[in-house]
Amino acid sequence: MIEPATVSRKRILLADDQQEVRETVKMLLDIDEHTVTQAADGREALALFTPGRFDLVITDYLMPGMRGDELASHLRQLAPMQPILIITGSAQSAGGLNSAADAILEKPFALYELRRAIAELC
Repeated sequence: MIEPATVSRKRILLADDQQEVRETVKMLLDIDEHTVTQAADGREALALFTPGRFDLVITDYLMPGMRGDELASHLRQLAPMQPILIITGSAQSAGGLNSAADAILEKPFALYELRRAIAELC
C-alpha cells in the first residue's frame, strides 16, 4: 500500500461532469494535501489548462461535449509530457483509448489505487 508520505503534494486538474464524483475525488486528493482545480467538463478543463501549471490531469472518460480521451489529445498538443489519468466507470467503453492518456483507473477506486496512480505518473 502506498502511504501519503510517499506521494508528494501535486497540483491537479480534475475534470468530471458529475459534481458528486468531483467532490469525492477531491476529498481523496485533499487527504494528501494536493492542490485541486476542478472542471465540470472537458471544455472547462481545456480553458483552465496552462502548460506547466499542473503536475497531473485527472479526467473522466465519458463526459458530454468532449470525452476524456479527446481532452487528453488536446492537452498533448499543448504539453506533450503532461501526465494524464483517465478515470472511468466503464473500462470496457474506454477500451479504445488512444495513447494520449498515460493510465486508466476504473471507478470506483480506493485511495491506495489513486495514490499508486499518482505516484507512478508523477
